[in-house]
Amino acid sequence: MQDSNIQSMGGKARAKILSSNQRVAIAAKAAAARWSLPRVICGAPDRPLKIGEIEIPCYVLEGEKRVLVQRAIVSAMGMARGGSSKGGGDRLSHFVNQQRLNDFISNDLKQVTAAPLKFITPNGNVAHGYEAEYLAKLCFAVLDAERAGIIQDQQKHIAKQCRILIEGFSIVGINALVDEATGYQELRDKNALQKILEKYVKDEWSKWTRRFPPEFYRQLFRLKHVPFPPTEGTNKPSYVGHWTNDVVYSRLAPGILTKLREVNPRTPSGNRARRHHQHLTEDVGVPELQQHLSNVVFLMKGCVSWDEFKQRLDAAAPKIGETMTLLPVT
Repeated sequence: MQDSNIQSMGGKARAKILSSNQRVAIAAKAAAARWSLPRVICGAPDRPLKIGEIEIPCYVLEGEKRVLVQRAIVSAMGMARGGSSKGGGDRLSHFVNQQRLNDFISNDLKQVTAAPLKFITPNGNVAHGYEAEYLAKLCFAVLDAERAGIIQDQQKHIAKQCRILIEGFSIVGINALVDEATGYQELRDKNALQKILEKYVKDEWSKWTRRFPPEFYRQLFRLKHVPFPPTEGTNKPSYVGHWTNDVVYSRLAPGILTKLREVNPRTPSGNRARRHHQHLTEDVGVPELQQHLSNVVFLMKGCVSWDEFKQRLDAAAPKIGETMTLLPVT
């Protein structure tokens, strides 16, 4: 029987003998521990650190800690995840604690690999990782051991991966120093943002087509306790636009709402000549809008209050550039 099955059975058996108060106390303790974990302030699962064909998910945590995900580091170094007792972290810790490497691996590096950082990813999951600098230190240590003839033949592939990583770090590092010295990093970031906006927003506008399904407004008004359809004439009240910006446009991509306000400004009367969605590109902007609306309506239907919906929306699709709010553990 697999260890995971045995642990599952043991957990269920233990739960049966616990009182209701004990289970509540355990859940509360787990929730408190989860809330105490550092959260990501920058980074996303689809924006990994790329070194050649190697990809390592990376994040910046509260306190400006730059971390790399544990499992990806194990793979990047060419180590089999199942090569040591219980998983990637144990595999890496086992490797650095080999007696033959004592002269090359610092105690600091051993302590770090033995106790990886726990943090909350943008998806709300708990992940394990190490501060980025320790991967470079580990690679240098492995290469020093290889030069000294300590690395075994079956570990040569690990040394090869370390060489690839170090070469990649060197190139990225020197480019970053040049960007900082010349001030190009600011222009680089602006150029990157502009490329995103060009994919989503166009200066010209399209003929009006219904993009927001009636169900979106029906659920929106229900959660806001406003009669639907609206009673104030045929047009939707102006405050609906603020709700839409909040739950839709501010969550599509960086700078989208600001760009839409720029290309679709208010007229002297205070209104906008067109709908924001008329300025979205057909190949990227409109499909992304429709997918987001589908997800939003799905969330709305499962909520009984606006606060509950916003909490779930912030966890599932946080506003771009804002720290997500964690859902409580029940």
